[in-house]
Amino acid sequence: MLIANRGEIAVRIIYALKELGIESVAVYSEADENSLHVMLANYAIRIGPPASKSSYLNMKNIISAAEISGADAIHPGYGFLAENPEFAEMCRDHNITFIGPPPEAIRAMGDKIEAKRIMKKAGVPVVPGSDDPISSLEEGLNIAKEIGFPIIIKAAAGGGGRGMRLVRDESEFTNAFLSASNEALNAFGDARVYIEKYLEKPRHIEIQLLGDMHGNMVYLGERECSIQRRHQKIIEEALSPALSEEKRRWLGEVAVKGAKAIGYYSAGTMEFLMDKDGNIYFIEMNTRIQVEHPVSEMITGIDIVKEMILIAMGEKLRYKQEDIKFNGHSIEARITAEDPERNFTPTAGKIDFVHKPGGPGIRVDSHIYSGYSIPPYYDSLIAKLIVWDKDRISAISRLKRALEEFVIRGEGIKTTIPLHLKIIEDERFKKGDIHTGFIESILKLDNI
Repeated sequence: MLIANRGEIAVRIIYALKELGIESVAVYSEADENSLHVMLANYAIRIGPPASKSSYLNMKNIISAAEISGADAIHPGYGFLAENPEFAEMCRDHNITFIGPPPEAIRAMGDKIEAKRIMKKAGVPVVPGSDDPISSLEEGLNIAKEIGFPIIIKAAAGGGGRGMRLVRDESEFTNAFLSASNEALNAFGDARVYIEKYLEKPRHIEIQLLGDMHGNMVYLGERECSIQRRHQKIIEEALSPALSEEKRRWLGEVAVKGAKAIGYYSAGTMEFLMDKDGNIYFIEMNTRIQVEHPVSEMITGIDIVKEMILIAMGEKLRYKQEDIKFNGHSIEARITAEDPERNFTPTAGKIDFVHKPGGPGIRVDSHIYSGYSIPPYYDSLIAKLIVWDKDRISAISRLKRALEEFVIRGEGIKTTIPLHLKIIEDERFKKGDIHTGFIESILKLDNI
Protein backbone atom coordinates (compact mmCIF):
# COMPACT_ATOMS: atom_id res chain seq x y z
CA MET A 1 0.00 0.00 0.00
CA LEU A 2 1.26 3.44 -0.94
CA ILE A 3 0.79 6.31 1.51
CA ALA A 4 0.10 9.56 -0.34
CA ASN A 5 1.05 11.77 2.57
CA ARG A 6 3.82 12.79 4.95
CA GLY A 7 4.50 13.56 8.60
CA GLU A 8 2.78 11.98 11.57
CA ILE A 9 -0.20 10.56 9.65
CA ALA A 10 2.11 8.72 7.25
CA VAL A 11 3.93 7.19 10.23
CA ARG A 12 0.58 6.29 11.82
CA ILE A 13 -0.56 4.46 8.66
CA ILE A 14 2.77 2.60 8.38
CA TYR A 15 2.32 1.28 11.93
CA ALA A 16 -1.13 -0.08 11.03
CA LEU A 17 0.21 -1.68 7.84
CA LYS A 18 3.06 -3.39 9.69
CA GLU A 19 0.59 -4.90 12.16
CA LEU A 20 -1.61 -6.11 9.29
CA GLY A 21 1.37 -7.64 7.48
CA ILE A 22 1.09 -5.28 4.49
CA GLU A 23 4.17 -3.74 2.89
CA SER A 24 4.26 0.05 2.81
CA VAL A 25 5.43 2.46 0.12
CA ALA A 26 6.32 6.00 1.20
CA VAL A 27 6.40 8.92 -1.19
CA TYR A 28 8.36 12.03 -0.34
CA SER A 29 9.41 15.41 -1.64
CA GLU A 30 13.03 16.57 -1.75
CA ALA A 31 12.41 18.44 1.51
CA ASP A 32 11.29 15.24 3.26
CA GLU A 33 14.18 12.97 2.34
CA ASN A 34 15.09 12.52 6.02
CA SER A 35 11.54 12.31 7.34
CA LEU A 36 10.66 9.41 9.64
CA HIS A 37 8.00 7.96 7.34
CA VAL A 38 10.65 7.51 4.64
CA MET A 39 12.84 5.55 7.05
CA LEU A 40 10.04 3.34 8.39
CA ALA A 41 8.42 2.30 5.10
CA ASN A 42 9.42 -0.83 3.21
CA TYR A 43 9.96 1.24 0.07
CA ALA A 44 10.31 4.97 -0.58
CA ILE A 45 9.95 6.93 -3.82
CA ARG A 46 10.78 10.59 -4.35
CA ILE A 47 7.95 12.29 -6.24
CA GLY A 48 9.06 15.89 -6.69
CA PRO A 49 10.50 19.14 -5.33
CA PRO A 50 9.46 20.66 -1.97
CA ALA A 51 6.36 22.55 -3.13
CA SER A 52 3.19 20.56 -2.42
CA LYS A 53 1.73 21.19 -5.86
CA SER A 54 4.78 19.50 -7.41
CA SER A 55 4.91 16.57 -4.98
CA TYR A 56 2.14 15.62 -2.55
CA LEU A 57 -0.53 17.17 -4.78
CA ASN A 58 0.97 15.76 -8.00
CA MET A 59 -1.58 13.07 -8.82
CA LYS A 60 0.23 11.74 -11.88
CA ASN A 61 3.50 11.26 -10.00
CA ILE A 62 1.76 9.52 -7.10
CA ILE A 63 -0.11 7.12 -9.40
CA SER A 64 3.15 6.45 -11.25
CA ALA A 65 4.87 5.68 -7.93
CA ALA A 66 2.10 3.23 -7.10
CA GLU A 67 2.43 1.48 -10.46
CA ILE A 68 6.24 1.36 -10.30
CA SER A 69 6.20 -0.11 -6.79
CA GLY A 70 3.37 -2.55 -7.52
CA ALA A 71 1.15 -1.04 -4.82
CA ASP A 72 -2.41 -2.37 -4.84
CA ALA A 73 -3.87 0.49 -2.82
CA ILE A 74 -3.32 4.10 -1.77
CA HIS A 75 -4.13 5.63 1.61
CA PRO A 76 -4.37 9.43 1.29
CA GLY A 77 -4.29 10.28 5.02
CA TYR A 78 -5.74 13.76 5.64
CA GLY A 79 -5.17 17.00 3.75
CA PHE A 80 -3.47 17.03 0.35
CA LEU A 81 -5.51 14.66 -1.91
CA ALA A 82 -7.60 12.98 0.79
CA GLU A 83 -10.84 14.74 -0.20
CA ASN A 84 -10.15 15.11 -3.91
CA PRO A 85 -12.75 13.13 -5.90
CA GLU A 86 -10.66 13.31 -9.07
CA PHE A 87 -7.81 11.53 -7.31
CA ALA A 88 -10.15 8.82 -5.99
CA GLU A 89 -11.45 8.37 -9.54
CA MET A 90 -7.91 8.25 -10.92
CA CYS A 91 -7.12 5.45 -8.48
CA ARG A 92 -10.23 3.59 -9.63
CA ASP A 93 -9.31 4.05 -13.30
CA HIS A 94 -5.87 2.53 -12.64
CA ASN A 95 -7.28 -0.44 -10.67
CA ILE A 96 -5.78 0.88 -7.45
CA THR A 97 -7.90 0.67 -4.31
CA PHE A 98 -8.51 4.06 -2.72
CA ILE A 99 -8.58 3.75 1.07
CA GLY A 100 -11.55 5.97 1.66
CA PRO A 101 -15.12 6.60 0.53
CA PRO A 102 -16.36 6.49 -3.08
CA PRO A 103 -15.60 9.61 -5.16
CA GLU A 104 -19.32 10.32 -5.47
CA ALA A 105 -19.59 10.77 -1.70
CA ILE A 106 -16.46 12.93 -1.58
CA ARG A 107 -17.84 15.15 -4.32
CA ALA A 108 -21.26 15.48 -2.70
CA MET A 109 -19.80 16.54 0.64
CA GLY A 110 -17.05 18.69 -0.89
CA ASP A 111 -19.66 21.14 -2.14
CA LYS A 112 -20.87 22.68 1.12
CA ILE A 113 -24.15 23.91 -0.39
CA GLU A 114 -24.97 20.51 -1.88
CA ALA A 115 -23.97 18.86 1.40
CA LYS A 116 -26.43 21.03 3.33
CA ARG A 117 -29.17 20.28 0.81
CA ILE A 118 -28.62 16.52 1.08
CA MET A 119 -28.49 16.58 4.88
CA LYS A 120 -31.60 18.72 5.13
CA LYS A 121 -33.49 16.27 2.91
CA ALA A 122 -32.25 13.37 5.07
CA GLY A 123 -33.67 15.00 8.18
CA VAL A 124 -30.37 16.25 9.61
CA PRO A 125 -30.73 19.72 11.22
CA VAL A 126 -28.75 22.42 9.41
CA VAL A 127 -27.82 26.01 10.28
CA PRO A 128 -30.40 28.51 8.92
CA GLY A 129 -29.10 30.12 5.75
CA SER A 130 -29.18 30.25 1.95
CA ASP A 131 -30.07 27.04 0.12
CA ASP A 132 -28.13 28.00 -3.02
CA PRO A 133 -24.98 29.96 -3.93
CA ILE A 134 -25.38 33.73 -3.70
CA SER A 135 -25.46 35.16 -7.21
CA SER A 136 -25.22 38.87 -6.37
CA LEU A 137 -24.51 41.38 -3.63
CA GLU A 138 -28.16 42.45 -3.60
CA GLU A 139 -29.43 38.88 -3.20
CA GLY A 140 -26.90 38.20 -0.45
CA LEU A 141 -27.82 41.32 1.47
CA ASN A 142 -31.53 40.51 1.28
CA ILE A 143 -30.92 37.00 2.62
CA ALA A 144 -28.69 38.35 5.38
CA LYS A 145 -31.40 40.80 6.46
CA GLU A 146 -33.99 38.00 6.41
CA ILE A 147 -31.82 35.70 8.56
CA GLY A 148 -30.73 38.55 10.79
CA PHE A 149 -27.21 39.73 11.62
CA PRO A 150 -24.66 38.52 12.57
CA ILE A 151 -24.20 36.17 9.62
CA ILE A 152 -21.24 34.31 8.21
CA ILE A 153 -20.25 34.07 4.55
CA LYS A 154 -18.63 30.77 3.53
CA ALA A 155 -16.95 29.36 0.44
CA ALA A 156 -19.09 26.69 -1.22
CA ALA A 157 -16.10 24.59 -2.27
CA GLY A 158 -13.81 25.07 0.72
CA GLY A 159 -13.05 24.68 4.35
CA GLY A 160 -10.41 25.38 6.96
CA GLY A 161 -11.57 28.97 7.40
CA ARG A 162 -10.63 30.11 3.89
CA GLY A 163 -13.29 32.09 2.04
CA MET A 164 -15.06 32.72 5.34
CA ARG A 165 -16.10 36.13 6.70
CA LEU A 166 -18.08 37.13 9.78
CA VAL A 167 -20.47 40.04 9.18
CA ARG A 168 -21.96 41.69 12.26
CA ASP A 169 -24.01 44.40 10.57
CA GLU A 170 -25.17 45.64 7.17
CA SER A 171 -22.33 48.16 6.78
CA GLU A 172 -19.74 45.36 6.67
CA PHE A 173 -21.55 43.17 4.14
CA THR A 174 -20.24 44.46 0.79
CA ASN A 175 -16.54 44.28 1.66
CA ALA A 176 -16.95 40.91 3.37
CA PHE A 177 -18.86 39.42 0.43
CA LEU A 178 -16.29 40.54 -2.15
CA SER A 179 -13.26 39.48 -0.10
CA ALA A 180 -14.79 36.07 0.71
CA SER A 181 -15.56 35.46 -2.98
CA ASN A 182 -12.05 36.48 -4.07
CA GLU A 183 -10.38 34.33 -1.42
CA ALA A 184 -12.58 31.37 -2.35
CA LEU A 185 -11.64 31.78 -6.01
CA ASN A 186 -7.92 31.93 -5.21
CA ALA A 187 -7.98 29.06 -2.72
CA PHE A 188 -10.37 26.64 -4.44
CA GLY A 189 -10.83 27.90 -8.00
CA ASP A 190 -14.50 28.45 -7.17
CA ALA A 191 -15.84 31.89 -6.18
CA ARG A 192 -19.28 30.67 -5.04
CA VAL A 193 -20.28 31.56 -1.50
CA TYR A 194 -23.31 31.00 0.69
CA ILE A 195 -24.68 32.58 3.87
CA GLU A 196 -25.47 31.11 7.26
CA LYS A 197 -26.71 32.51 10.54
CA TYR A 198 -23.70 33.12 12.79
CA LEU A 199 -23.97 31.29 16.08
CA GLU A 200 -22.38 33.23 18.93
CA LYS A 201 -19.88 31.23 20.98
CA PRO A 202 -20.98 27.79 19.76
CA ARG A 203 -19.40 24.47 20.64
CA HIS A 204 -17.90 22.42 17.80
CA ILE A 205 -18.90 18.77 18.16
CA GLU A 206 -18.28 15.99 15.65
CA ILE A 207 -19.30 12.36 15.28
CA GLN A 208 -16.84 9.67 14.17
CA LEU A 209 -18.38 7.17 11.76
CA LEU A 210 -17.29 3.81 10.33
CA GLY A 211 -19.23 2.18 7.51
CA ASP A 212 -18.63 -0.75 5.17
CA MET A 213 -19.60 -1.45 1.56
CA HIS A 214 -22.46 -3.68 2.69
CA GLY A 215 -24.62 -0.97 4.23
CA ASN A 216 -23.45 -1.36 7.83
CA MET A 217 -22.47 1.74 9.81
CA VAL A 218 -21.68 2.64 13.42
CA TYR A 219 -20.80 5.80 15.30
CA LEU A 220 -17.82 5.84 17.68
CA GLY A 221 -19.11 8.65 19.86
CA GLU A 222 -18.44 12.34 19.57
CA ARG A 223 -15.41 14.60 19.90
CA GLU A 224 -15.41 18.06 21.45
CA CYS A 225 -13.37 20.31 19.14
CA SER A 226 -14.23 23.80 20.36
CA ILE A 227 -10.66 24.90 21.19
CA GLN A 228 -9.60 26.43 17.85
CA ARG A 229 -7.57 29.17 16.27
CA ARG A 230 -8.37 30.44 12.77
CA HIS A 231 -11.02 27.71 12.56
CA GLN A 232 -8.31 25.07 13.06
CA LYS A 233 -8.69 22.76 16.05
CA ILE A 234 -5.84 22.58 18.56
CA ILE A 235 -7.35 20.55 21.42
CA GLU A 236 -9.88 17.75 20.99
CA GLU A 237 -11.45 15.42 23.49
CA ALA A 238 -13.81 12.47 23.66
CA LEU A 239 -16.42 12.42 24.86
CA SER A 240 -17.85 15.96 25.01
CA PRO A 241 -18.65 17.23 28.51
CA ALA A 242 -21.69 19.00 27.02
CA LEU A 243 -23.73 16.00 25.84
CA SER A 244 -26.00 13.74 27.85
CA GLU A 245 -26.18 10.05 26.96
CA GLU A 246 -29.58 10.65 25.39
CA LYS A 247 -28.35 13.52 23.20
CA ARG A 248 -25.22 11.54 22.30
CA ARG A 249 -27.34 8.66 21.06
CA TRP A 250 -29.61 10.99 19.10
CA LEU A 251 -26.69 12.81 17.44
CA GLY A 252 -24.95 9.54 16.56
CA GLU A 253 -28.10 8.20 14.93
CA VAL A 254 -28.63 11.47 13.04
CA ALA A 255 -25.03 11.32 11.72
CA VAL A 256 -25.45 7.72 10.58
CA LYS A 257 -28.68 8.63 8.77
CA GLY A 258 -26.96 11.51 6.97
CA ALA A 259 -23.97 9.41 5.90
CA LYS A 260 -26.16 6.59 4.64
CA ALA A 261 -28.05 9.12 2.51
CA ILE A 262 -24.94 9.50 0.30
CA GLY A 263 -23.95 5.81 0.24
CA TYR A 264 -20.96 6.45 2.47
CA TYR A 265 -18.41 3.86 3.56
CA SER A 266 -14.97 4.02 5.25
CA ALA A 267 -14.14 6.36 8.13
CA GLY A 268 -15.77 9.77 8.08
CA THR A 269 -16.78 12.57 10.39
CA MET A 270 -20.00 14.56 10.64
CA GLU A 271 -19.35 18.02 12.10
CA PHE A 272 -21.90 20.05 14.04
CA LEU A 273 -22.23 23.32 15.94
CA MET A 274 -24.16 23.50 19.20
CA ASP A 275 -25.53 26.86 20.32
CA LYS A 276 -25.87 28.11 23.89
CA ASP A 277 -29.41 26.67 24.08
CA GLY A 278 -28.25 23.16 23.14
CA ASN A 279 -29.55 23.25 19.56
CA ILE A 280 -27.29 21.26 17.24
CA TYR A 281 -26.77 21.95 13.52
CA PHE A 282 -24.84 20.11 10.78
CA ILE A 283 -22.06 22.17 9.17
CA GLU A 284 -20.02 19.74 7.04
CA MET A 285 -18.74 16.21 6.58
CA ASN A 286 -15.06 15.34 6.41
CA THR A 287 -14.74 12.36 4.07
CA ARG A 288 -11.40 11.12 5.44
CA ILE A 289 -9.50 10.18 8.56
CA GLN A 290 -9.35 13.11 10.99
CA VAL A 291 -6.26 14.52 12.70
CA GLU A 292 -8.01 13.93 16.03
CA HIS A 293 -9.06 10.31 15.42
CA PRO A 294 -6.81 8.98 18.25
CA VAL A 295 -9.12 10.21 21.03
CA SER A 296 -11.93 8.09 19.60
CA GLU A 297 -9.56 5.12 19.39
CA MET A 298 -8.54 5.59 23.02
CA ILE A 299 -12.09 5.47 24.41
CA THR A 300 -13.37 2.65 22.15
CA GLY A 301 -10.29 0.46 21.66
CA ILE A 302 -10.93 0.45 17.89
CA ASP A 303 -8.06 1.08 15.45
CA ILE A 304 -9.76 3.34 12.92
CA VAL A 305 -6.93 3.22 10.36
CA LYS A 306 -6.95 -0.59 10.34
CA GLU A 307 -10.71 -0.59 9.97
CA MET A 308 -10.44 1.73 6.95
CA ILE A 309 -8.07 -0.72 5.30
CA LEU A 310 -10.23 -3.77 6.04
CA ILE A 311 -13.33 -1.96 4.77
CA ALA A 312 -11.52 -1.07 1.52
CA MET A 313 -10.67 -4.77 1.14
CA GLY A 314 -14.41 -5.44 1.07
CA GLU A 315 -14.74 -6.89 4.57
CA LYS A 316 -17.88 -6.40 6.61
CA LEU A 317 -17.74 -4.16 9.64
CA ARG A 318 -16.72 -6.18 12.67
CA TYR A 319 -18.91 -4.21 15.07
CA LYS A 320 -22.59 -3.51 15.63
CA GLN A 321 -23.67 -0.37 17.44
CA GLU A 322 -24.35 -2.27 20.66
CA ASP A 323 -20.71 -3.45 20.62
CA ILE A 324 -19.37 0.11 20.83
CA LYS A 325 -18.57 0.98 24.46
CA PHE A 326 -17.08 4.24 25.70
CA ASN A 327 -14.42 3.87 28.36
CA GLY A 328 -12.92 6.82 30.24
CA HIS A 329 -11.90 10.14 28.71
CA SER A 330 -9.24 11.11 26.16
CA ILE A 331 -7.74 14.47 25.17
CA GLU A 332 -5.45 15.35 22.26
CA ALA A 333 -3.18 18.40 22.13
CA ARG A 334 -1.92 19.27 18.66
CA ILE A 335 1.69 20.40 19.03
CA THR A 336 2.57 22.77 16.21
CA ALA A 337 5.81 24.58 15.38
CA GLU A 338 4.28 28.03 15.78
CA ASP A 339 4.75 31.07 17.98
CA PRO A 340 1.42 31.94 19.65
CA GLU A 341 2.86 35.23 20.89
CA ARG A 342 3.45 36.30 17.28
CA ASN A 343 -0.06 35.47 16.04
CA PHE A 344 0.85 31.81 15.48
CA THR A 345 3.67 32.52 13.03
CA PRO A 346 5.14 29.16 11.86
CA THR A 347 8.71 28.36 12.86
CA ALA A 348 11.06 26.01 11.05
CA GLY A 349 14.60 24.74 11.56
CA LYS A 350 16.64 21.95 13.07
CA ILE A 351 15.47 20.23 16.24
CA ASP A 352 18.48 19.69 18.48
CA PHE A 353 16.74 17.64 21.17
CA VAL A 354 13.38 15.91 21.66
CA HIS A 355 12.05 14.19 24.75
CA LYS A 356 8.58 12.69 24.41
CA PRO A 357 6.51 11.99 27.53
CA GLY A 358 5.67 8.47 28.61
CA GLY A 359 3.88 6.53 31.31
CA PRO A 360 0.37 5.10 31.64
CA GLY A 361 -2.29 6.47 29.31
CA ILE A 362 0.15 8.48 27.16
CA ARG A 363 0.40 8.29 23.35
CA VAL A 364 2.50 10.47 21.06
CA ASP A 365 1.90 10.42 17.30
CA SER A 366 4.81 12.22 15.66
CA HIS A 367 7.44 12.15 12.94
CA ILE A 368 10.06 14.32 14.64
CA TYR A 369 13.30 13.22 16.28
CA SER A 370 16.51 14.79 17.59
CA GLY A 371 18.38 16.10 14.55
CA TYR A 372 15.27 16.39 12.37
CA SER A 373 14.79 19.65 10.46
CA ILE A 374 11.26 21.03 10.26
CA PRO A 375 10.72 22.14 6.64
CA PRO A 376 8.99 25.48 5.98
CA TYR A 377 6.80 24.17 3.17
CA TYR A 378 4.03 22.27 4.93
CA ASP A 379 1.53 22.31 7.78
CA SER A 380 3.15 23.18 11.11
CA LEU A 381 1.82 20.11 12.99
CA ILE A 382 4.80 18.21 14.42
CA ALA A 383 3.24 16.01 17.12
CA LYS A 384 -0.02 14.94 18.69
CA LEU A 385 -0.01 14.28 22.41
CA ILE A 386 -2.92 12.04 23.37
CA VAL A 387 -3.80 11.06 26.92
CA TRP A 388 -6.41 8.73 28.43
CA ASP A 389 -7.68 8.41 31.97
CA LYS A 390 -10.76 7.23 33.82
CA ASP A 391 -12.53 10.62 33.70
CA ARG A 392 -12.10 14.15 32.31
CA ILE A 393 -10.52 15.71 35.42
CA SER A 394 -7.97 12.89 35.64
CA ALA A 395 -7.24 13.18 31.89
CA ILE A 396 -6.58 16.93 32.23
CA SER A 397 -4.18 16.25 35.11
CA ARG A 398 -2.37 13.61 33.05
CA LEU A 399 -2.18 15.94 30.04
CA LYS A 400 -0.62 18.65 32.21
CA ARG A 401 2.03 16.23 33.43
CA ALA A 402 2.77 15.04 29.89
CA LEU A 403 2.98 18.57 28.45
CA GLU A 404 5.43 19.59 31.16
CA GLU A 405 7.57 16.58 30.27
CA PHE A 406 7.47 17.19 26.49
CA VAL A 407 10.70 18.91 25.37
CA ILE A 408 11.40 20.17 21.83
CA ARG A 409 14.53 22.32 21.52
CA GLY A 410 16.08 23.98 18.52
CA GLU A 411 17.31 27.41 17.52
CA GLY A 412 14.37 29.61 16.58
CA ILE A 413 11.81 26.85 17.12
CA LYS A 414 8.72 27.75 19.12
CA THR A 415 5.85 25.37 19.84
CA THR A 416 2.32 25.59 21.21
CA ILE A 417 3.17 23.53 24.32
CA PRO A 418 3.12 26.62 26.62
CA LEU A 419 -0.24 27.63 25.15
CA HIS A 420 -1.72 24.19 25.79
CA LEU A 421 -0.64 24.42 29.42
CA LYS A 422 -2.26 27.84 29.69
CA ILE A 423 -5.51 26.53 28.22
CA ILE A 424 -5.88 23.45 30.41
CA GLU A 425 -5.05 25.41 33.56
CA ASP A 426 -7.89 27.84 32.86
CA GLU A 427 -10.82 27.25 35.23
CA ARG A 428 -13.35 27.58 32.41
CA PHE A 429 -11.67 24.76 30.50
CA LYS A 430 -11.59 22.58 33.59
CA LYS A 431 -15.34 23.10 34.01
CA GLY A 432 -15.98 22.34 30.33
CA ASP A 433 -17.22 25.91 29.76
CA ILE A 434 -15.69 26.31 26.31
CA HIS A 435 -16.63 27.56 22.84
CA THR A 436 -14.97 28.26 19.49
CA GLY A 437 -13.82 31.73 20.60
CA PHE A 438 -12.10 30.42 23.73
CA ILE A 439 -8.50 30.97 22.51
CA GLU A 440 -9.26 34.57 21.61
CA SER A 441 -10.54 35.17 25.13
CA ILE A 442 -7.25 33.87 26.55
CA LEU A 443 -4.75 35.56 24.23
CA LYS A 444 -6.68 38.72 23.34
CA LEU A 445 -5.48 38.35 19.76
CA ASP A 446 -7.23 39.41 16.55
CA ASN A 447 -7.91 37.08 13.61
CA ILE A 448 -7.65 33.91 15.67
